[in-house]
Amino acid sequence: MKQIIFFVVLFSYTLQAQILTEKERATVIDMVLEDRFNNLLPQLMDRTGFDMWILISREYNEDPVLKTMLPSTWLNARRRTILVFYRDKAKNTIEKLAVARYNVGKNIDSAWDKDKQPDQWKALIDIISERDPQKIGINHSKNFGILDGIVKTDYDEFIEVLPKEYHAKVTSAEKLAIAWIETRTEQEMEMYKELVRITHNIIEEAFSTSVIQPGTTTTDDVVWWLRQKVIDMGLKTWFHPTVDIQRSGEMLQNHIVSFSDRPKDKVIRPGDLIHCDFGISYLRLNTDCQQHAYILKNEEITPPDFLVKAFADGNRVQDIFTSNFETGKTGNEILLKSLAQGREEELRPSIYTHPLGLYGHSAGPTIGMWDAQQGVQGAGDYPLYENTVYAIELNTTVTIPEWKKDIRVMLEEAGFWGASGFKYVNDRQTELITIPKRK
Repeated sequence: MKQIIFFVVLFSYTLQAQILTEKERATVIDMVLEDRFNNLLPQLMDRTGFDMWILISREYNEDPVLKTMLPSTWLNARRRTILVFYRDKAKNTIEKLAVARYNVGKNIDSAWDKDKQPDQWKALIDIISERDPQKIGINHSKNFGILDGIVKTDYDEFIEVLPKEYHAKVTSAEKLAIAWIETRTEQEMEMYKELVRITHNIIEEAFSTSVIQPGTTTTDDVVWWLRQKVIDMGLKTWFHPTVDIQRSGEMLQNHIVSFSDRPKDKVIRPGDLIHCDFGISYLRLNTDCQQHAYILKNEEITPPDFLVKAFADGNRVQDIFTSNFETGKTGNEILLKSLAQGREEELRPSIYTHPLGLYGHSAGPTIGMWDAQQGVQGAGDYPLYENTVYAIELNTTVTIPEWKKDIRVMLEEAGFWGASGFKYVNDRQTELITIPKRK
């Protein structure tokens, strides 16, 4: 409870100061890690049936999961870093050990005295033999790249020194690693609200006359303004932002052009519908957001009704989709049910939602891809669990007779699935932003 109070106070301060200093960030990161190791990890190991989890990495070639476990002052692993987590469910204990020369921060204790045992691999085997685990997880996975962290050299050397009686006990830690990556704690959700608020505020400034001068400013100008703004704030983007235009007289492009080959330097003009895809990285969490703005013509006070209606259709697809979230349902089941329901309402939806959190394109149930609307084998077969966050990413195609063409309303917002159901982490866009603002 004291830690949650600290978070509330800290982020109340952040609302005034905007961004935490590096020292304050380190305090938050290490506090979150302590809570995750001591309170979350035992639950996840019990849920997935592992009593030992071994992560092996070398400096600058880190397992992506191990990377999320390093303390705030460790930017990389050191030499070969081996982490061992041992769960004794009967005693309700969790050991956090490093077969390394150093303690890994305050949470993971060094368990290797090189003077007594010069061989690091043998030191690891001693730890295993002393605890005699029944199920040992290591990070390899066919369907989730983030979880495929053990390299061939480390795997081969580990198996070579591991006693034969333990070989059958070694298995993929995929389910445990997914759970670690995807599950958000109460502390992290307090942080996430602030991350999304910051993301929305940056987009609001980008989609304003302080950045966009219709007839002069290009889409690429706005993209680089977004990149520079984030750097100036002391933050990072986890992908290069995009800004694109839909307008009367221009054909709707296919998904490949829309997602990866859009024109980069188009001048923004009155009457344009503009769209951005933008996300930040802060406090080891990531956001991913897509919003729309309309460039008002001189005589206009609000966007045309046909665009307002089209945007409402986009919100409706969001509502259909998130209403179908259900713990235990796979990503593919949620996808197909949502698409069918949208089509029954004479909408033309496309859904390509991904887990969001410690990574932008994170681990967990993939709910469609733009080029796999029939379902995603492997990642789409993973079920929905509580206390997880998703980039609710989708679009709907709408025919605009006034423009004699189709447009796509492309939306993306961070959403949380928990015991009380679905909610957006920090609201969503329900009205088109107007440039200039006239409300």
